[in-house]
Amino acid sequence: MTKRISATAIDMETKKSKHTSDNWSVHSYKDKVAKQQPEYPDQQKLENVLKELECLPPLVHTGEIDQLRAQLKEVADGKRFLLQGGDCAELFAYCNKNQIENKVKIMLQMSLILTHGAHLPIVRIARIAGQYGKPRSSPTEIIDGETFPSFRGENVNGMEKEDRTHDPQRLLKAYFHSAATLNYIRALVHGGFADIRKPENWELSHVEDLHTRQLFEGLSSKVQESLEFMKKILNVKDNEALRYADFYSSHEGLILDYEAALTRVEGTGEGAKHYNTSAHYIWIGDRTREITGAHIEYFRGIANPIGVKCGPSMEPEELVRLIRILDPDQQAGRLSIITRYGHANIKNYLPAHIKAVQEAGLKVVWVCDPMHGNTESSQSGYKTRSFDNVLSELRSAFNIHKEHRGRLGGVHFELTGDNVTECTGGSENLKDTDLGTNYETFCDPRLNYGQSMDMAFLIADYFNKARATKNSMVL
Repeated sequence: MTKRISATAIDMETKKSKHTSDNWSVHSYKDKVAKQQPEYPDQQKLENVLKELECLPPLVHTGEIDQLRAQLKEVADGKRFLLQGGDCAELFAYCNKNQIENKVKIMLQMSLILTHGAHLPIVRIARIAGQYGKPRSSPTEIIDGETFPSFRGENVNGMEKEDRTHDPQRLLKAYFHSAATLNYIRALVHGGFADIRKPENWELSHVEDLHTRQLFEGLSSKVQESLEFMKKILNVKDNEALRYADFYSSHEGLILDYEAALTRVEGTGEGAKHYNTSAHYIWIGDRTREITGAHIEYFRGIANPIGVKCGPSMEPEELVRLIRILDPDQQAGRLSIITRYGHANIKNYLPAHIKAVQEAGLKVVWVCDPMHGNTESSQSGYKTRSFDNVLSELRSAFNIHKEHRGRLGGVHFELTGDNVTECTGGSENLKDTDLGTNYETFCDPRLNYGQSMDMAFLIADYFNKARATKNSMVL
């Protein structure tokens, strides 16, 4: 159940947030209760690490952050569609050539499919280069009959039981692995890997299902034919812009000391803005979104576009107040509400959330995360998700927004570019007995390469049907 907060306390926070420059600072979150934070045994060691992080270069440029915010404004206005995806939680070992290339490739391929179906540019935000932390329901766990601190992600501690002490040096490791990952992503998307004129870069050897491969290859051929038509018939010259792709990073802004250490100020006086330069976009998780808490306090003062996870425990009136705190000036593209209910619950909660926001006259980017509410245990003992249940929640989200004269602006998936076997179903028809074949996640199950492609084609088909039928939008 949602913890009830007094209306007086919430109203005071809302009033304060309208004057951020008067009462907010990079470290004002320290005056609030911060949930899900590491407990370091050596505070001096932590301070030394934070001082080093404060001196290191930003991981992303503020101009890139502003560019993303402008694109998300277009998402809010119905001129773009958002695709956000990546690992539940990264390992430092994921910072390697093949895995980075596979993640970039699946995001590019999915965005091409969605662009063709939606007739809209796609904003690509990956859960990458910083998604190392993970909130936990309990601070401890039992291993071999002994109690150990829970594994909170590689930026906090290790998975092995002898490596469970919270170590601030891991924050520096997270920074440098993020920097290396971002460096290679930039090299890929600006060095020809994202060139839409060279579909050979996007081959589908990972996809087991022949039909899915043929669908994408057919789509790719249509795109190439269109480009040749413009080039030859319409005398349009080869556009160098086709070589590049915008690609943004994101993670849950969980460890506030780390996020604050990478916050930089641009400008002076009243025009000064504070940017979180650990990623282009960060979000607040469902476990840390308490209105009077430290995460909301920190997030309300940064200039980045931000997201908030919204599940069944979010009361409609709480959501409205949260929006007013985090986006008091109603700047389009500033705030995304990422809904996560579960396929069986979405119809019980999303309509009330939409109605409350609409009646308050507020505007946000609505994003559907159909993954987190659909986690289940398989008969074979693996944590898994059913492709059909994920699709069911997504279907409902599209239709509920349509019924309320709103618009679903984007989707948020946990996915990978690798051929894992973690979710059942999809065109490969993975079954419970198949999960052990290549189950690699140490956190939550992800859609694999083929299932991600399946999902992109189904969303594209939704948009195609919407245009064809006008009045009947059915996924």
